[in-house]
Amino acid sequence: MTDTTDATRAPQAVKGSRIKKGLVVINTGNGKGKTTAALGVLFRAWGREMRVEMFQFLKHTGARFGEKRAADKLGIPIKAMGDGFTWRSKDMDQTQELARQQWENCKQAILSDQHDVIILDEFTYPLHYGWIPVEQVIDTLKQKPHMMHVIITGRYAPDELIEFADLVTEMREVKHPYREQGIKAQPGLEF
Repeated sequence: MTDTTDATRAPQAVKGSRIKKGLVVINTGNGKGKTTAALGVLFRAWGREMRVEMFQFLKHTGARFGEKRAADKLGIPIKAMGDGFTWRSKDMDQTQELARQQWENCKQAILSDQHDVIILDEFTYPLHYGWIPVEQVIDTLKQKPHMMHVIITGRYAPDELIEFADLVTEMREVKHPYREQGIKAQPGLEF
């Protein structure tokens, strides 16, 4: 007997002409690798001489994580705006305002037609917390240049955004060294 579950069923071929367009991509879920996957695309696109930029939400404005250090050496723009992890915020109003300011920067970049790939890293959190209206984001994404790719990362991607996106990947945690063995986050692997 042949197994015909969705996971094993062969995809149906698209009939007719192929469409060329920039994609809206979401990397979400509780597993690790959302930002790392987006950085892989950023690096690949940069290698093809595409115009790329990454905007990081919540991550401290002056943070020097490994991806920022590498990007600086290569001349790839990564702009963080935040005051660190939200659960450590001493001023949640300021945290929210920084996220809204970063979204304004992103909107300007998306609508400027100066980029081929834009990454909105950890952007699902301000949407999930209700700091930025999802409808406003979708409206902006509808106005993006036709061939621009926008990648959004973070847990808790809103259903409306998932429905709008062209490609959605959910990272699922199977095993985690911190929770299971108390192993701290590793430089170069996680930050």
